[in-house]
Amino acid sequence: MDEVKLTWGKQVIPTYVPKKAHELPMFFENKPYQGASGRVYPIPYCDGISDEKTDVEYEVYTLENEYIKTQVVPALGGRILRGLDKVGGYDFLYYNEVVKPALVGLAGPWISGGIEFNWPQHHHPTTFMPLEAVEERNPDGGRTVWTGEVEPFDRTKAMAGITVDPDRSYIRAKVRIYNRVCALCRCDGQDRAVCGQARECAGCCTGLHEGGAV
Repeated sequence: MDEVKLTWGKQVIPTYVPKKAHELPMFFENKPYQGASGRVYPIPYCDGISDEKTDVEYEVYTLENEYIKTQVVPALGGRILRGLDKVGGYDFLYYNEVVKPALVGLAGPWISGGIEFNWPQHHHPTTFMPLEAVEERNPDGGRTVWTGEVEPFDRTKAMAGITVDPDRSYIRAKVRIYNRVCALCRCDGQDRAVCGQARECAGCCTGLHEGGAV
């Protein structure tokens, strides 16, 4: 059985660094955004990109077996940066060797290349923001890098597990999504006494309020 190797390290990537985001929040509910809601708050909005390249050091997780190699960058929204066919010697995912954002993301910066995980909408709002990451060793010898976050709008939690299996020439993604919000009253685990619809929600999310899950 081919061994799957997972390594963590720092990698320097030339980057056009976004300018500092606005300090004041943008309360703009109807910002035009590719047919989707343009609501930005509470994410800081950035409307400028540097014109000069700077070498930036990123934390990169590399998974590989005999056939393929892939890299995951948590600091870039958990993006799969690269997918390399080691046998044929070519990138089967578009590999951008420079991080050069365009201002097409909901909060400003967005980059092309690799694979991004779009939730709860396309070009997910935190596409250029850092996510948490953790490694996992699978029973069959495969290795997984999990990235995830609690998104800032509705506080739903999502995780993507980028996996390379032994003796396989593909990348597998395991996705987990958790809805922490009560569908009836929209509360998210706060005490029932402060819930706006405490009487109505008592039967629908009591478990949530008492530390359970819905």
